[in-house]
Amino acid sequence: MTLSGMELTMHKASGFVAKTCMLVALGLPLASQAGELVREFNGSRSTDTVEFEVRAPWILDWRMVTDYPGQMAVDISLVDARTGAFEGSVLKTKWPGNGVRLFHNSGRFQFKVISNLANWTLKVEQLTPEEAEQYTPRQR
Repeated sequence: MTLSGMELTMHKASGFVAKTCMLVALGLPLASQAGELVREFNGSRSTDTVEFEVRAPWILDWRMVTDYPGQMAVDISLVDARTGAFEGSVLKTKWPGNGVRLFHNSGRFQFKVISNLANWTLKVEQLTPEEAEQYTPRQR
């Protein structure tokens, strides 16, 4: 493969190494690769996700898509997978969009998703403490 006169041979490189080499060759920041993906969920109906286990810190990278802005509804809660106890509300929206939410608790969890007229994607990513320091809360 030739890229701007520089030849990169990646036929034996792993997927991560290949992506990293390509990002460096293109001059793109490596920080765009957030934490390690723990679990990804997507759907268009209400559901309880399967369990996932994480250590603090971690993020939820979410995305909502709809053909019915203002008429859709998504309500996501975090639930302790061992006890079924409600840990807190994660997101409530009637509008398409995306965002990231940082969590500082460890454990085995699942999401309770209530969805109407929306397609949703939830990515749980494990972070290092250094990566977590780079996240700042959105100012309202």
